[in-house]
Amino acid sequence: QGQPVESGGGSVQAGGSLRLSCASSFPSFETLCQAWYRQVPGREREVVASINHDGTAKYADFVKGRFTISKGSANNGLFLEMVSLEPEDTAIYFCAAAMGVASCTSRQTDYGYWGQGTQVTVSS
Repeated sequence: QGQPVESGGGSVQAGGSLRLSCASSFPSFETLCQAWYRQVPGREREVVASINHDGTAKYADFVKGRFTISKGSANNGLFLEMVSLEPEDTAIYFCAAAMGVASCTSRQTDYGYWGQGTQVTVSS
């Protein structure tokens, strides 16, 4: 498996939508936890959403039902559908993966695979 690669970021107006993708390929037999994080310059990176190997998803409180995380079959790919975007969602978004972890946590140190990030900018 190689380093995950994010795509789909861009600039939108408040209320707009974006779909982020993370190209990744892990062995289908691996137990995998995957997540989206985001970071604003000068602030700590924070978890946005995570999805367990069994498909159970968790979201940060600030998502408020606006984002949906999903994953491809056989550990191929990760996605984040974002609607009703707000200026406060402006950040660099990263995908991350943890092999051998059945239930995701928010501890960044659990994730051994990180993408380079994709910029999301929401203007008011």
